Amino acid sequence: MSTTLFKLQREHLVHLQSAYATLLADHQLDSLAIYSGHASDHFADDHAASFQTYGHFMHWVGLADVQHSWLMIQPEKRPQLYLYAPADFWHLPTRLPEEPWVAEFDIHLCSDKVAPSLAGKAAIIGDIERLPASTLQSLNAECQPATIVHALDELRLLKTPYEIACLREANRLAIAGHQAAQAAFIGASGELDIQLAYLAASRQRESSVPYQNIIGLNQHAGVLHYQHYDLKAPKQRYSLLVDAGRRFRGYCADITRAYAGPDAPAAFGELVAAMHGLKDELVKGVAPGVSFVALHEQMHHHLAEILIAHELFQGTVEQAVAEGVTRAFCPHGLGHSLGLQVHDVAGLRHPDGTPAPAPENHPALRLTRTLRPGMVVTIEPGLYFIDMLLEPLRNSSLPINWPLIDQLSPCGGIRIEDNVAVTESGFDNLTP
Repeated sequence: MSTTLFKLQREHLVHLQSAYATLLADHQLDSLAIYSGHASDHFADDHAASFQTYGHFMHWVGLADVQHSWLMIQPEKRPQLYLYAPADFWHLPTRLPEEPWVAEFDIHLCSDKVAPSLAGKAAIIGDIERLPASTLQSLNAECQPATIVHALDELRLLKTPYEIACLREANRLAIAGHQAAQAAFIGASGELDIQLAYLAASRQRESSVPYQNIIGLNQHAGVLHYQHYDLKAPKQRYSLLVDAGRRFRGYCADITRAYAGPDAPAAFGELVAAMHGLKDELVKGVAPGVSFVALHEQMHHHLAEILIAHELFQGTVEQAVAEGVTRAFCPHGLGHSLGLQVHDVAGLRHPDGTPAPAPENHPALRLTRTLRPGMVVTIEPGLYFIDMLLEPLRNSSLPINWPLIDQLSPCGGIRIEDNVAVTESGFDNLTP
């Protein structure tokens, strides 16, 4: 780890210590314990599903695979890390890296699954639902107080310089994977081989990705969270959509690119270029004080312009938006908050923790906040040819160019996604 990154991380930990001390004082708490969580075994088996450390624990420690461990925070005291590290010849025990930040904690290596002794009035948060009832009772603490969790979610919404640096590095590592995926597509690989090329180039195993990579060829590019990898390459290559990420010190990159294949109609390649332009235009709109809902609505306005310019819709921009045409072509939100979780916390709450739900017309929108410096968001406009969404429009009198849509449908769809930090004066695109 570079000296600069450690300096930023130390400042990040000092920031957390101060913020937590204020929060504990405001709620008249003497200590707060954060449980890391643990993986669940598959039914009747001793193999577990993939695991991700509880976010507020990871906010301090920066390791995404710590299990059965506790972090105790007390005002004006060093954080106490109770790290579960049993003697085990079946698995390699958890080990802390040999990095300077470890010295900022008091480390307790625990061979057994133990809970810390909490001083005074205490609260515990984390993935605690599956802990034994006896463990929770022994802690004698308030469990999962909503006001505490919401306040810590709000703290995570605004990233420190250290967190921005980690997100930038996660993007750099993910981009290497995206370049390899594009090369594999050019080489006529199938979905599984494109996925393997991505993992190799981004230097990660599949269980370590921040979310299941979406590798969709042809019509699969129109399945928003496509979850399979065909083993064989299709005979015709119309399109590829790659929505894939990478972690760095717990922080997530979430990047999407779409490509026209050699068998795609020329109009599809033109639409891919147009969606890149739309993404760039929306990124330029990221700035402090901007409503993300308004930015999302701006996406629909510009998407209508693209539909008209490329002869998919032959009415007006206002008609395309008001009649739900753009929503049929793009049913998801413009983006979301990004951090230790891909869909990071606090996006649908006001700063005081009260709900800030998505608008009725845009129920899939995951972020309704006014942008502030320190936020990191994704900007991901899309344009898809999804039969179940377009079918209701076929029975309308709207001026839609159905022959062209039918010609483009084998291509599935387009999504272009960058990760963008909000700065004091505008934006910083973390996805070069």
